[in-house]
Amino acid sequence: MTPVSPVPREPLLVAGVGNIFLGDDAFGPEVIRALERRPLPPGAHVRDFGIRGMDLAYALLGGCATAVLVDAAPRGHRPGTLSLIETEPPDASVVPEAHGMDPQKVLALATHLGDEPLPRVLVLACEPAVLPSPEEDIAPGLSEAVREAVGRAVDTLHALVPVLLADPAAVPPALGRPMESRHPHAAALPGPGGGAAEDR
Repeated sequence: MTPVSPVPREPLLVAGVGNIFLGDDAFGPEVIRALERRPLPPGAHVRDFGIRGMDLAYALLGGCATAVLVDAAPRGHRPGTLSLIETEPPDASVVPEAHGMDPQKVLALATHLGDEPLPRVLVLACEPAVLPSPEEDIAPGLSEAVREAVGRAVDTLHALVPVLLADPAAVPPALGRPMESRHPHAAALPGPGGGAAEDR
C-alpha cells in the first residue's frame, strides 16, 4: 500500500515538483534544495514531492489555505523566465492521475479523493530550455538559464510567502523584472482569473 503523505500543519504549502533526471524538469526540486539554505518564514511547509502526484494530492487535502507549486512549465517565454500562475479548479474533462505530476491532473485527483474544497493553488513556473520526454535518455542537470533562475525563484518566494501568510486571498505582488528574467521579455503576473499575461 502506498504511504499517505503527512498532513501539512502549516497554513501554506510550498511544493517542488519535477523529475530530477529530466533536465530542466528538476527546477522545482532544485528550488526546494536552495530553500534549505534560505528558509521561508514560519507557517510555510516546504517539501520536494518529485513526481509523487498521489502524495501531493493528499497534501493539498491536508488543511493548508494556500499552496505554491514550483515547476518547470513551457509557456512560450525565454528560457529561465519566471511566471506566477493562479490555477482554476479542474473541470470534469481533466482525468485524475495517481502516477505522474501534471498539476491539473493532480488537482483533479485531489478533488476526486476528498470532499473538502481545495486550497488556493499558485504555480511558480520557470520556462525550460531542455525538457525531454520520459522516454528519452538524458543525463540530469539544469540548463544554464534555468539554473540561474533558481536563486530568483527563491527571492520570489521570500517576497510572495509573507503576503500569502498574512492574507491567503491576497493578490500576489507583481514579480519584479530582476526576479523574472535578465532578458527584456519578462512574464507579467497573471490576474486572479489565471490567464497568461503578455510579455512586457
